[in-house]
Amino acid sequence: MSGNSFAYSEQAGGGEATELGQEATSTVSPSGAFGLFSSDLKKNEDLKQMLESNKDSAKLDAMKRIVGMIAKGKNASELFPAVVKNVASKNIEIKKLVYVYLVRYAEEQQDLALLSISTFQRALKDPNQLIRASALRVLSSIRVPIIVPIMMLAIKEASADLSPYVRKNAAHAIQKLYSLDPEQKEMLIEVIEKLLKDKSTLVAGSVVMAFEEVCPDRIDLIHKNYRKLCNLLVDVEEWGQVVIIHMLTRYARTQFVSPWKEDDGLEDNEKNFYESDDEQKEKTDQKKKPYAMDPDHRLLIRNTKPLLQSRNAAVVMAVAQLYWHISPKSEVGIISKSLVRLLRSNREVQYIVLQNIATMSIQRKGMFEPYLKSFYVRSTDPTMIKILKLEILTNLANEANISTLLREFQTYVKSQDKQFAAATIQTIGRCATNISEVTDTCLSGLVCLLSNRDEIVVAESVVVIKKLLQMQPAQHGEIIKHMAKLLDSITVPVARASILWLIGENCERVPKIAPDVLRKMAKSFTNEDDLVKLQILNLGAKLYLTNSKQTKLLTQYILNLGKYDQNYDIRDRTRFIRQLIVPNEKSGALSKYAKKIFLAQKPAPLLESPFKDRDHFQLGTLSHTLNTKAIGYLELSNWPEVAPDPSVRNVEVIELAKEWTPAGKAKKENPAKKFYSDSEEEEDSSDSSSDSESESGSASGEQDEEGDSSEDSSEDSSSEHRSDSESVSEVGDKRTAKRNSKSKGKSDSEDEEKENEKSKTSDSSSTDSSSVEESSSDSESESESESESESKKVTMEKEKKTKEDRDLTKDVSLLDLDDFNPVSTPVVLPTPALSPSLIADLEGLNLSTSSSVISVNTPVFVPVKTHVLLHRMSGRGLAAHYFFPRQPCIFGDKMVSIQITLNNTTDRKIENIHIEGKKLPMGMQMHVFNPIESLEPEGSITVSMGIDFCDSTQTASFQLCTKDDCFNVNIQPPVGELLLPVAMSEKDFKKEQGMLTGMNETSTVIIAAPQNFTPSVILQKVVNIANVGVVPSGQDNIYRFAAKTVHSGSLMLVTVELKEGSTAQLIINTERTVIGSVLLRELKPVLSQG
Repeated sequence: MSGNSFAYSEQAGGGEATELGQEATSTVSPSGAFGLFSSDLKKNEDLKQMLESNKDSAKLDAMKRIVGMIAKGKNASELFPAVVKNVASKNIEIKKLVYVYLVRYAEEQQDLALLSISTFQRALKDPNQLIRASALRVLSSIRVPIIVPIMMLAIKEASADLSPYVRKNAAHAIQKLYSLDPEQKEMLIEVIEKLLKDKSTLVAGSVVMAFEEVCPDRIDLIHKNYRKLCNLLVDVEEWGQVVIIHMLTRYARTQFVSPWKEDDGLEDNEKNFYESDDEQKEKTDQKKKPYAMDPDHRLLIRNTKPLLQSRNAAVVMAVAQLYWHISPKSEVGIISKSLVRLLRSNREVQYIVLQNIATMSIQRKGMFEPYLKSFYVRSTDPTMIKILKLEILTNLANEANISTLLREFQTYVKSQDKQFAAATIQTIGRCATNISEVTDTCLSGLVCLLSNRDEIVVAESVVVIKKLLQMQPAQHGEIIKHMAKLLDSITVPVARASILWLIGENCERVPKIAPDVLRKMAKSFTNEDDLVKLQILNLGAKLYLTNSKQTKLLTQYILNLGKYDQNYDIRDRTRFIRQLIVPNEKSGALSKYAKKIFLAQKPAPLLESPFKDRDHFQLGTLSHTLNTKAIGYLELSNWPEVAPDPSVRNVEVIELAKEWTPAGKAKKENPAKKFYSDSEEEEDSSDSSSDSESESGSASGEQDEEGDSSEDSSEDSSSEHRSDSESVSEVGDKRTAKRNSKSKGKSDSEDEEKENEKSKTSDSSSTDSSSVEESSSDSESESESESESESKKVTMEKEKKTKEDRDLTKDVSLLDLDDFNPVSTPVVLPTPALSPSLIADLEGLNLSTSSSVISVNTPVFVPVKTHVLLHRMSGRGLAAHYFFPRQPCIFGDKMVSIQITLNNTTDRKIENIHIEGKKLPMGMQMHVFNPIESLEPEGSITVSMGIDFCDSTQTASFQLCTKDDCFNVNIQPPVGELLLPVAMSEKDFKKEQGMLTGMNETSTVIIAAPQNFTPSVILQKVVNIANVGVVPSGQDNIYRFAAKTVHSGSLMLVTVELKEGSTAQLIINTERTVIGSVLLRELKPVLSQG
């Protein structure tokens, strides 16, 4: 409610800012406090007079000022009687502002509001939808049980209103009425059921919120509306999207079988069943595995995917939790990139997102490993964010990246933020316990920290060392001696107590030091902290039992001091220890076992993540953030063992639509269906991701009807929003949009013709969006298949795909949507190697004016620099070096060609050299060289391989193996090797550069000596760093270079413009802004140096 009132206040009250400022200054009078109050009274009297004026302009002016006061947080409740008189005003502007005021104060001034209730009731019939909605809002804000029947009647009438805005407000009022009188639940459920059938996107979010508040357990109300809600989701406002996604997550957990368990089961069954069949069939069936799920389950996952690019962080978080809780494990990976993107938001959003990532990273490390650097701590981060990032880094730590992380942690320990430095030391301790290879390294590093000047760092190090030493105490006597010496300098109680505990536990290993430490502690006993005193008592008891000759008197002295201590815990502990270790006639049987009690083997502490037990709460909820169940939290149910009947989601209304189809048009139905099912079967063989459609669309007659009904309902309910949703889905995933347009075409022929008309109108109304035009024309060409020949259709589709590819890469540059494809789904895209005839056709049709622009050229320069892949010492005589030959890769047009030279430096033959154990980030692919049978002593061989780096500098990790050994190696490409040189004219260069401005452009200023700015020097330096082509330039002071990225074919335009003096400007234009900024960073120092 308040959101709308603020919207009104911005519109209405914004124009009076100067007057409000004058009022504020007038209130402060020199006559002191009394003057202040008197001026306030005068000001309000003035407003009352204006409200009672006969002139509408004065009333409107007064209402604007009053709403402005409310917006500033000032109290305007005493003006209620004067304002409420104007509720019947004929001026619509005044009426709107009066209702804004009444919504704010109706609850406080209920008696006065009740006097005008007849006016509100009349306003419910007002011709203006804003007045009707405002009247309902005011009525539901009067929290008096006596008007519940009137409110109930008003809500029922408003739910049938022609205006979706009024129906939306009726849904809001439902929640208010339910909180006022829960006995109205049954009647309200009827209204909710009616509103759930509403086809307007404006109402959907509000009614689902009402459903969640009033009757969240009535899942049966959702069945018939499930598909409609899934299809409308893209067009609903952001707040509604969040509510609907959370509700559909709960729904999916009750109605569908677990995709996780199903995957495992299918894997075993299929392998056993297909053992005797040929391998090709087995591979095909294994590809189908992840999609063998309910079509409605797939519909929800598919329709929420585009929302991962929403500008609203709450929507992205909602989709992420939906994928985490209901999607197959092979598809969850796509949410990681979107969540990392949210880390650029403000600190509040970062805090929530990092908490959820921390929970996810415990179970699925692989999801966030490629983005490890995104979690590095920045100096500007607040402490709460730093500690969460540390938590995630600890969860992601493994043998491969631990050395990098430990270097990072060394920097963090020096931070001025002491709480963060202490948390870092705890993190190092956790890494040491989780990864046994670095335990000793971490321990020696922590011991070095003991000489730090900062007390807090030293204290935390002591506590962590104590925990680590508990795991292997026998090996570290020297460290314990070193820590005993620190007792004189450390003052932090926890650290002193930890040292005393360690010495007590290992008193038999340090027999000379322990008694001396007890002597020193006895001197300062009375001045110590309570925590330290307890440990001194424990140390005395342990030494009394193991070395009573030296320490008997000391222990008795300490026990006497403790006997009269002010703290009752210490007095109790003293009495207990005395009775236990000093035997006398009163001692019980326990004194015999004193040594076993005090010096028992203690279990090593388990250093666990504090987020380990949060996974039972739904991600993104308040309960998950607080780690305790909040009021109103709805738990996610476990997956059902057997899926409930899916037919409950079928909508019968579609059958009536079929009866209404004219007989002449009905004849077209069967050929259309056959055509689409055939095309989908063809698409299935090449792209496993469309499996669910083929199952739902052509598996059986019953499922075919079910699919039709869902698609028809989506057409009927969101026809006016079709063009918007298509553009969003196309931006999210081009293939998804293509599948959606195909599946929509599967309905009746009459619906197809209507859709064609609508797609035409949407084309004319949205000419600015080229991607929408192409998709709608695509669906047109498909639906008119009878009149067109098959070959012509194929040619047209190829041409459109080519243009769509170029347009799509230009529109969607910031989010790198290509990376959203899950690993298990092969991406079917047109190959860039076009036949000469097709290129000629495209040029003739002017569909792609840039087809002649982008032609790959031979490299200007090939650097001879090699990189070490495997050193001969690490490889036990096998050495490997690699370099980039800058040639198109023979294994795939999206792969970077790499040549590896293998040397045998031993005096024996090395056999069976091959690659295995590939650990590639999501989307990355590798074509390995054929196994080398043997390599003679001092022999050498060069082999080629290809890696698709997906236009990123992420590392490709794999194992280089021989007959006897396997060595972990990795290749990280320089950014300049991810490019192919392009030949183009200066005119084409300028044209393309003009299209890649704004956020697609990065630049920097270079300062260097004039001799470094000669043409030959600039050319040599640029082509040495990057595989770019030289563009001819008509200006002496401007040098241009062009290339395209290997994977996506995006242009990379480099310009070096010489300025006056010894400066130059380096400009890079590209859709791939990340690669552009990295290339800029690499080129700048090279061009600057002599």
